[in-house]
Amino acid sequence: MRKITAVDALEVLDSRGTPTIQVMVTIEGGIVGAALVPSGASTGEHEAIELRDQENTRYGGKGVQNAVSHVQQELSQVILGENVLDQRKLDQRMIEVDGTGNKSRLGANAILGVSLALARAAAQSENVPLYRYLMPREEYILPCPMMNVINGGMHADNLLEWQEFMIRPVGACSFAEGLRWGSEIFQQLKKVLQSRGFSVSVGDEGGFAPQISSHKEALDILVVAVEKAGYRLGDQIRFALDIAASSFYDKTRKSYIDQKAKKAPLKERTMPELLSLLQQIATHYPVDSIEDGMDETDYVGWQNMTHILGDKVQIVGDDLFVTNRFFLQRGIEEKMGNAILIKPNQVGTLTETLDCIELAKKHHYGVIISHRSGETEDPFIADLAVAVGEGQIKTGSLCRSERVAKYNRLLYIEKELGDRALYRDGNRYRGI
Repeated sequence: MRKITAVDALEVLDSRGTPTIQVMVTIEGGIVGAALVPSGASTGEHEAIELRDQENTRYGGKGVQNAVSHVQQELSQVILGENVLDQRKLDQRMIEVDGTGNKSRLGANAILGVSLALARAAAQSENVPLYRYLMPREEYILPCPMMNVINGGMHADNLLEWQEFMIRPVGACSFAEGLRWGSEIFQQLKKVLQSRGFSVSVGDEGGFAPQISSHKEALDILVVAVEKAGYRLGDQIRFALDIAASSFYDKTRKSYIDQKAKKAPLKERTMPELLSLLQQIATHYPVDSIEDGMDETDYVGWQNMTHILGDKVQIVGDDLFVTNRFFLQRGIEEKMGNAILIKPNQVGTLTETLDCIELAKKHHYGVIISHRSGETEDPFIADLAVAVGEGQIKTGSLCRSERVAKYNRLLYIEKELGDRALYRDGNRYRGI
């Protein structure tokens, strides 16, 4: 029995300077588990609801004082005196006291903050690292990172309609080596952009946000940066894309319209035209992962994309699945996607997140643990990625401390595990 003695919360800031919530759970013996909750910019319409105050006199209506009060009052009341080790029971109690299907009354940010803080406090009470508490085993797989080095879409003030251009060090023999490769390519990319007269300011997730409008130009520049850094495309470094197609889908016209184009008429593509373009990109570049290539409601588009590209490319559902096992189950049954992006704040509790991951694993879907564009310094998802053992994490670029905090945590875990750490290399595992 590890009795919960206090629950508190605080309004703090995320990486965009927007309010978010920090929750602290105290248990007997004075052990405190704390967690911070991130926030997304490109969000799926079925995500659990993040509660904002809507009072324009504070933070433009984005304050979270009501969410803080819900933690201190209603949520606190249902878990005080309970055993911190009963994660599933306590998460379910919070879901029940909220009483809505999308956590809109008390706020998914409030509920998730408590849920993650409970897990941290429990791990500390057992005197084990968080990843081991979440999933005890002898060996652990360190994830191959998806490093977002060029930002576009809703994450950058430039002309790129696609949201993320990422590199994956699949040929490294350890996480530390893969991280080094990524960092060296990132620095070369900066030099290549500067040599071509582009700005090297960064977007929300730390990737460069140059004023280029062509996805082909972005990928060509990445090819040059990888080669100048001394790495081989294909067997050492591969590319991943987040198209974020929902952000430029017109539901009335049922077409994809580039809202960032400089000149009228705006570039418009039908679903088959966008799919054809994605095929061309996957053929001409070492792209092995495409996220949100179609709008979250374009189910026929998802089925066609999965059928045509799914045996060669990881087809990742983010907005389509929103870390929700019910939406994932539909995707499995209707053959949409072959991988899922996991963001705990999309669903609102740790146990619901883990249940969704287990469903994905059962049906051989790839699992990618992911950050949000509005992040914090909390590295919880680094431990989650190691605990889950599916070998993939997406947590941004090689700068900005809220992104680097996750990478540094993974470096520490790898060192702590020693020869019990494995690294995900494509579809193979290698010992360190």
